[in-house]
Amino acid sequence: MIDFDDIKKEWMKNPEFVKEYEALEEEFSLVSALIAARSEADMTQQEVAEKMETSQSYIAKLEGGTVSPSMKALKRYAAATGSRLKISFEPTTPQ
Repeated sequence: MIDFDDIKKEWMKNPEFVKEYEALEEEFSLVSALIAARSEADMTQQEVAEKMETSQSYIAKLEGGTVSPSMKALKRYAAATGSRLKISFEPTTPQ
């Protein structure tokens, strides 16, 4: 079986891969935060959808990163999962 961490280490040696990977970092961070909030609330996508009065497929799209949520949607997701939405800006490291 191929270990993903080993493959990632190899890919991270490629500057083009690193550039593209870092470009998606914010998207990965948002998706990860959404899933973590739902997991922490011990809820299914369907349960979150019902509290938000939307469809499970929309929640799947949010968590899959295939739609860009509005601020309103993020607030509703936070409320549905019993979370607080917090957005921050961090300084970028010089390259």
